[in-house]
Amino acid sequence: MTTAWQCGLCGQAVTELFWRRDKGSLRGREYWHCTNCQLIQVPPTDRLDTAAEKALYDLHQNEPDDEGYRRFLNRTAEPLMARLPPGAQGLDFGSGPQPTLAAMLTTAGFPTTTYDLYYADVPQRLQQMYDFVTCTEVVEHLGQPLQVFAQLLACLKPQGWLAIMTKRWLNQERFKTWFYLNDPTHISFFHLDTFSWLAEHFDLRIDYVAADVVLLQRRPAKTP
Repeated sequence: MTTAWQCGLCGQAVTELFWRRDKGSLRGREYWHCTNCQLIQVPPTDRLDTAAEKALYDLHQNEPDDEGYRRFLNRTAEPLMARLPPGAQGLDFGSGPQPTLAAMLTTAGFPTTTYDLYYADVPQRLQQMYDFVTCTEVVEHLGQPLQVFAQLLACLKPQGWLAIMTKRWLNQERFKTWFYLNDPTHISFFHLDTFSWLAEHFDLRIDYVAADVVLLQRRPAKTP
């Protein structure tokens, strides 16, 4: 059995084995629970290496002209755009090989650039400031989400928005049959309370706009 390690979000020692999968293609994979921030993670020993991870990403077929996929992304895009000032500029983090969301936002009048470790690795884009950052179906792939959130929030202007789309776990019984576990690149699983911890830690305003979409806003800059 895996020994304890530190939670990739809050840093607490993770000592609670939530579930061990004994059947299927992910036989023996463990899922450990942080009792502080409620994040569930696959231990480092059960994670894919970067080559195997990218090989699976290369198989994704999310075509920009797929209306079903665009409707899926609109669950994030529409509530985000409703909160943005005209002409707001943003970054789509983890945009994938075909950055559909960035194209949708740009067409709607919100110019959006992209960053992706495997498909658009342009570090300079992470050094700029934006009115919003989108992160759709990405955070479940992160082993060290705190580092990524800190980096993305540093890119946000005061009152800027971080839009996250990811499925949330509800309880242990549902977790055991959850389709989200079938993707071996999914290694971090967020609870509603996980996002509450994140908002409190970074002093963010939080809006839960859908079962799998959360919008986090930086506070206004403090006046001297």
